[in-house]
Amino acid sequence: MKLLTLSSLLLSLPLALLAADNPAQPTKATTPAEKDILNFHLMHPGNPSSPGDPNAAYFLDGVYHMHYIIAHPWNGKNSFSFVHVTSPDMLHWTWQKTTLQPSFTGHGMFSGTGFLTKEGIPAAIYHGQGSNKNQIALARDRALRAWEKPFPMEVHNADGSPAKFRHWDPDCFLIGDTYYAYSGGEEQPLFKSKDLRDWTHVGAFLKHNMPDVAYGEDISCGNFFPLGNKWMLLCISHPMGCRYYLGDWDTKAEQFVPEKHGRMNWRRDEQSIYGRPPWRVDFFAPESLLTPDGRRVMWAWLASIGKSDGTMDNQTIQSLPRELSLPEDGILRIKPLHELEGLREEPQSLNEIKISELTKEVLPNKAPAGTKITALPGDSVELRVTIARDQAERKLFGFTLFSDGKGAGLPILFRPETGMIRVGTTEAPFKVSELPAGEDVSLRVFIDKNLVEVFVNDRQAVVASIADTQGLTDLSAFTVGAPTKIKHVEIWKLKPTNQGFREAQTNRVWEPEIK
Repeated sequence: MKLLTLSSLLLSLPLALLAADNPAQPTKATTPAEKDILNFHLMHPGNPSSPGDPNAAYFLDGVYHMHYIIAHPWNGKNSFSFVHVTSPDMLHWTWQKTTLQPSFTGHGMFSGTGFLTKEGIPAAIYHGQGSNKNQIALARDRALRAWEKPFPMEVHNADGSPAKFRHWDPDCFLIGDTYYAYSGGEEQPLFKSKDLRDWTHVGAFLKHNMPDVAYGEDISCGNFFPLGNKWMLLCISHPMGCRYYLGDWDTKAEQFVPEKHGRMNWRRDEQSIYGRPPWRVDFFAPESLLTPDGRRVMWAWLASIGKSDGTMDNQTIQSLPRELSLPEDGILRIKPLHELEGLREEPQSLNEIKISELTKEVLPNKAPAGTKITALPGDSVELRVTIARDQAERKLFGFTLFSDGKGAGLPILFRPETGMIRVGTTEAPFKVSELPAGEDVSLRVFIDKNLVEVFVNDRQAVVASIADTQGLTDLSAFTVGAPTKIKHVEIWKLKPTNQGFREAQTNRVWEPEIK
């Protein structure tokens, strides 16, 4: 196997590893300022708290479990632990005692995934900081309060000689009675085992890469699972953020055969085209689980969503849970978690809103004045906007959140001339013309203080933030070239889910040991 050069190795390291040799963070983390505390996003109750990669997620005995990484001092150096949170619904989270931490494992914990053994035992596979090995830990109970000491993956070639490869961001999955695991990076070796202890090097995990994947993009934070009638590899590249492959598993060759590649992270105008650092990773480091009713749900760390200087945010915030599915048309569907609908209250409904005043100029860094539709009912809101297909076709039109009518606000813009949807300064592919005949355009917008997530027709999703809403609450709409009629606007206030966050600010049960 080709070995990475020192320069390419350094380039593919994530922020967590690059930070490992920096001076240790303060012993006592502070708490986020009240104005920064979100209502229904999962965020860490201490500050600073990067990196925030979600890891090792499970549904066990009626409870959802997730872990996420936090950097902290340990024995005078920086190290990393897996913070443990639990929830009945993937929205209301409670912080548990941090068990998977270097005082227990003997090393810091970098990204991996969670899985169940053949016997149904919860297990975590991850890279052990400074151990030069990928590691596996088995839970001692299904509440994940106690774990067996982790053991390293020992990998040999078919002839029994030690396999040489880069240990990095592993993932483990089960096919039949065989465990498979791969290690991340720009090359992804695949291994197999019957017992998780003895591993044999199989070969390359991917049969080939895809034409829209640039040289220099690694596969890290990987998660491999069946979706619909295909297999999905959900992962990142460090330069370009969250992405995915869809394809088939070749049983005979023991290899993943990708057929399609797609992005989930979209560059803002002010971000680099390629860089690590400077980062362009608003949607980063995904993790997923399977719900008991068969839904595949994912999260991602919003790593630089509030930053415009090429650095990562120092506050861990996870994206809204997203449901992924793959129907027979082969187009990935991305939906906000169904349970979010249970947070709705105080509904409003507006119908047949005609926007007649034409906007003559739309600037990249200024919100159009537009026509006021209504005032938003607070800082925790869901909008559902429906535009009839015949009103959306070939229309350059959109909406402005937090509008003052003078250029302030966050625009959401449909661009038929480029086939894009623009949210703030982020553009992602979406073409009204590619929707099935008769399907209306449907926007779902979630506003959590200054953080916004937009879902369009379950086919595209974009995250954005606005630096300061300045107490602005107006929702306006604008149209270019021709009037546009909006079919429905539904608005709900959303109840907060951050009660566990408030408790964890005080009890600080999550704080890892520093010696």
